[in-house]
Amino acid sequence: MLHYMLVFMAYHSSRRIPLNQRLKFQVVNAVFIVAVLAPQLFVMGRPKSSRYCRQPLLNNLAISVALSIVASGFSVIFTLMDLVHQSLWAAYHVFGLLSCAHGLSTAILTLTAAPCAKTTPELYYMSVVLTVASTFSTGFFAVRGGLWLTKSQWMMGTGRAGE
Repeated sequence: MLHYMLVFMAYHSSRRIPLNQRLKFQVVNAVFIVAVLAPQLFVMGRPKSSRYCRQPLLNNLAISVALSIVASGFSVIFTLMDLVHQSLWAAYHVFGLLSCAHGLSTAILTLTAAPCAKTTPELYYMSVVLTVASTFSTGFFAVRGGLWLTKSQWMMGTGRAGE
């Protein structure tokens, strides 16, 4: 859920800025996009990354790069629009499901790819970083969802469901 969280953070950070000044936020957004994509592209371009590894870590990294590019598109669109259309929100949430599936597959591949640390070290450690980041972001959304459910149950119990 790493990529889903990146868009979430960009959207909620930009909402604190007036609409006429959000274009300035795009500079920060562009720097952040480069900071996320550059290490992934660097590792993908390394000669050692193409060596044999039992797990398809290189393919997984390619998917991560693709999801990072899509996430950057969502973050640009969401930060520039004042009212985001419901179909765009739906597409974003489907993207979140894909991001969750990718995080889960990254964790499984990384946990079963310990021998790859010797043959493809940069690729393996990038996979470890992506696994940790995905685990952190999934935990964030699990806590956030739990708090939301608690709040909605409390509102239903007090008869204040419309608030």
